[in-house]
Amino acid sequence: MTARPEPPAAASTGIVTGNVYEAAGGSETFVTLVERFYARVTEDQLLMRLYSEADLANAAERLTLFLIQYWGGPTTYNERRGHPRLRMRHQPFAIGQAERDAWLGHMIAAVDSLTLTPAVRKALLDYFETASTAMINTPAPR
Repeated sequence: MTARPEPPAAASTGIVTGNVYEAAGGSETFVTLVERFYARVTEDQLLMRLYSEADLANAAERLTLFLIQYWGGPTTYNERRGHPRLRMRHQPFAIGQAERDAWLGHMIAAVDSLTLTPAVRKALLDYFETASTAMINTPAPR
Protein backbone atom coordinates (compact mmCIF):
# COMPACT_ATOMS: atom_id res chain seq x y z
CA MET A 1 0.00 0.00 0.00
CA THR A 2 1.42 3.40 -0.99
CA ALA A 3 1.16 6.24 1.50
CA ARG A 4 -0.70 9.26 0.24
CA PRO A 5 1.26 12.50 0.30
CA GLU A 6 0.00 15.26 2.54
CA PRO A 7 -2.07 17.84 0.64
CA PRO A 8 -0.40 21.23 0.27
CA ALA A 9 -1.33 24.29 2.28
CA ALA A 10 -4.17 26.17 0.63
CA ALA A 11 -2.70 29.66 0.62
CA SER A 12 -5.63 31.27 -1.12
CA THR A 13 -8.17 30.09 1.45
CA GLY A 14 -6.11 30.80 4.52
CA ILE A 15 -6.58 27.18 5.59
CA VAL A 16 -3.80 24.64 5.89
CA THR A 17 -4.84 21.23 4.67
CA GLY A 18 -2.41 18.58 5.77
CA ASN A 19 0.72 18.87 7.83
CA VAL A 20 1.56 22.36 9.11
CA TYR A 21 5.03 21.20 10.12
CA GLU A 22 5.92 20.42 6.50
CA ALA A 23 4.04 23.43 5.08
CA ALA A 24 5.96 25.72 7.46
CA GLY A 25 9.32 24.36 6.35
CA GLY A 26 10.01 21.67 8.94
CA SER A 27 12.18 21.79 12.05
CA GLU A 28 14.34 24.68 10.86
CA THR A 29 11.34 27.01 10.82
CA PHE A 30 10.33 26.14 14.37
CA VAL A 31 13.91 26.45 15.65
CA THR A 32 14.10 29.93 14.11
CA LEU A 33 10.67 30.88 15.44
CA VAL A 34 11.61 29.95 19.00
CA GLU A 35 15.04 31.64 18.78
CA ARG A 36 13.41 34.88 17.66
CA PHE A 37 10.68 34.57 20.28
CA TYR A 38 13.14 34.10 23.16
CA ALA A 39 15.37 36.90 21.88
CA ARG A 40 12.41 39.18 22.55
CA VAL A 41 11.43 37.52 25.84
CA THR A 42 14.89 38.10 27.31
CA GLU A 43 14.29 41.86 26.92
CA ASP A 44 10.89 41.74 28.64
CA GLN A 45 11.05 42.27 32.42
CA LEU A 46 7.47 41.11 32.94
CA LEU A 47 8.08 37.76 31.28
CA MET A 48 11.59 37.24 32.60
CA ARG A 49 10.11 37.07 36.10
CA LEU A 50 8.56 33.78 34.98
CA TYR A 51 11.81 32.30 33.67
CA SER A 52 15.05 31.28 35.28
CA GLU A 53 17.84 32.76 33.16
CA ALA A 54 19.78 29.57 33.76
CA ASP A 55 16.90 27.58 32.22
CA LEU A 56 16.17 29.69 29.13
CA ALA A 57 18.02 27.32 26.80
CA ASN A 58 16.04 24.39 28.19
CA ALA A 59 12.79 26.32 27.92
CA ALA A 60 13.59 27.13 24.30
CA GLU A 61 14.38 23.51 23.55
CA ARG A 62 11.14 22.33 25.17
CA LEU A 63 9.06 24.87 23.25
CA THR A 64 10.77 23.99 19.98
CA LEU A 65 10.22 20.26 20.44
CA PHE A 66 6.62 20.81 21.52
CA LEU A 67 5.80 22.97 18.49
CA ILE A 68 7.48 20.56 16.10
CA GLN A 69 5.45 17.68 17.50
CA TYR A 70 2.19 19.63 17.79
CA TRP A 71 2.34 20.67 14.14
CA GLY A 72 3.03 17.18 12.79
CA GLY A 73 6.78 16.66 13.06
CA PRO A 74 8.78 14.11 15.05
CA THR A 75 7.44 13.12 18.47
CA THR A 76 10.67 13.81 20.34
CA TYR A 77 8.84 15.98 22.89
CA ASN A 78 6.64 13.08 24.00
CA GLU A 79 9.56 10.68 24.02
CA ARG A 80 11.51 12.96 26.38
CA ARG A 81 8.79 14.55 28.50
CA GLY A 82 5.59 12.59 28.06
CA HIS A 83 2.22 14.18 27.36
CA PRO A 84 2.48 17.99 27.08
CA ARG A 85 -0.14 18.76 29.79
CA LEU A 86 0.30 22.47 29.11
CA ARG A 87 -2.03 23.77 31.82
CA MET A 88 -0.41 21.59 34.47
CA ARG A 89 3.15 22.48 33.41
CA HIS A 90 2.34 26.22 33.52
CA GLN A 91 0.38 26.14 36.79
CA PRO A 92 3.39 27.02 39.00
CA PHE A 93 3.74 30.35 37.20
CA ALA A 94 1.44 33.32 37.84
CA ILE A 95 0.09 34.03 34.37
CA GLY A 96 -2.41 36.84 34.09
CA GLN A 97 -3.72 38.82 31.16
CA ALA A 98 -0.62 41.06 31.06
CA GLU A 99 1.76 38.07 30.92
CA ARG A 100 -0.38 36.40 28.28
CA ASP A 101 -0.50 39.56 26.18
CA ALA A 102 3.26 40.07 26.42
CA TRP A 103 3.95 36.42 25.54
CA LEU A 104 1.55 36.55 22.60
CA GLY A 105 2.96 39.85 21.34
CA HIS A 106 6.47 38.39 21.22
CA MET A 107 5.21 35.23 19.53
CA ILE A 108 3.30 37.24 16.91
CA ALA A 109 6.45 39.26 16.19
CA ALA A 110 8.47 36.03 15.87
CA VAL A 111 5.88 34.52 13.51
CA ASP A 112 5.79 37.71 11.45
CA SER A 113 9.59 37.63 11.14
CA LEU A 114 9.36 34.38 9.17
CA THR A 115 8.49 33.85 5.53
CA LEU A 116 5.31 31.80 5.79
CA THR A 117 2.29 31.29 3.59
CA PRO A 118 -0.78 33.16 4.82
CA ALA A 119 -2.40 29.82 5.67
CA VAL A 120 0.48 28.67 7.86
CA ARG A 121 0.74 32.09 9.53
CA LYS A 122 -2.97 32.01 10.33
CA ALA A 123 -2.79 28.46 11.71
CA LEU A 124 0.10 29.37 14.00
CA LEU A 125 -1.40 32.63 15.22
CA ASP A 126 -4.83 31.10 15.81
CA TYR A 127 -3.23 28.38 17.93
CA PHE A 128 -0.99 30.76 19.88
CA GLU A 129 -3.94 33.04 20.64
CA THR A 130 -6.04 30.17 21.97
CA ALA A 131 -3.23 28.40 23.83
CA SER A 132 -1.93 31.57 25.48
CA THR A 133 -5.40 32.45 26.71
CA ALA A 134 -5.80 28.94 28.13
CA MET A 135 -2.62 29.40 30.21
CA ILE A 136 -4.06 32.33 32.20
CA ASN A 137 -4.29 31.13 35.79
CA THR A 138 -4.33 34.39 37.73
CA PRO A 139 -7.44 36.56 37.79
CA ALA A 140 -7.21 40.18 36.77
CA PRO A 141 -6.87 42.61 39.69
CA ARG A 142 -10.08 44.35 40.69
